[in-house]
Amino acid sequence: MPAEAPQTLDGEQRDHRPTDDGDPWREAMGRLSVALVLDALDAAGLRNQAVQPAGVPRTVQGIAVGRAKTLQWTDLMHDDPATYELELQAVDTLQAGEMVVCATMDSARSGIWGELLTTAAMARGGVGVVTDGAVRDIAHMEAMGFPVFSRHVSALDSLNRQKVVAFDVPVEMGGVRVMPGDVIVADRDGIAVVPAAIEPAILAAALDKGQREDGFRGAVRTGMSLVAAYQRFGVL
Repeated sequence: MPAEAPQTLDGEQRDHRPTDDGDPWREAMGRLSVALVLDALDAAGLRNQAVQPAGVPRTVQGIAVGRAKTLQWTDLMHDDPATYELELQAVDTLQAGEMVVCATMDSARSGIWGELLTTAAMARGGVGVVTDGAVRDIAHMEAMGFPVFSRHVSALDSLNRQKVVAFDVPVEMGGVRVMPGDVIVADRDGIAVVPAAIEPAILAAALDKGQREDGFRGAVRTGMSLVAAYQRFGVL
């Protein structure tokens, strides 16, 4: 019989899932948006870091931020008894703070992510999934509060339809190259990919632009002209 979760003195269960405490992106996520991050990437000369077309938010409506755990999928046209093998290994090695990135080459052949994988991912501290493929069990994942962004929906099982052929490798999704450990930022506007090599500078630039937008917003609300506000804050 499985052991019960540890309880506090008042009887409430304590969550002992792995945490990603200390990650600056996660700490700042309440002040971020995909638009701010893409603006910062534009200013750094990286103008093609938006997944196009973006995945649709299927569960939570807020922002999701995490470091890429990449899975490369392929379609199957034959029965394969090892369909789930690498998929299971990939999720078993998920680390706290990681976002699952499922690259399928825009395939809607099956629902490659659902409730059971979400349960396992949450137990390991996973913070969401983004995919150019399809997902299923949306109502269950929504109730679990797990961020899911997908281009397609399919109720079909991936067994003998799609499989993971590699994980923790470079992948391409929506025209953007994603490396393991890159920062993924997703919200209702889209999905941004921040290369790990420059992510501290991009985070600082995004937060700075957010502060200047706050100043611009307050100024025009109190009657400053758009021209004057733009000259003062340099944002629009």
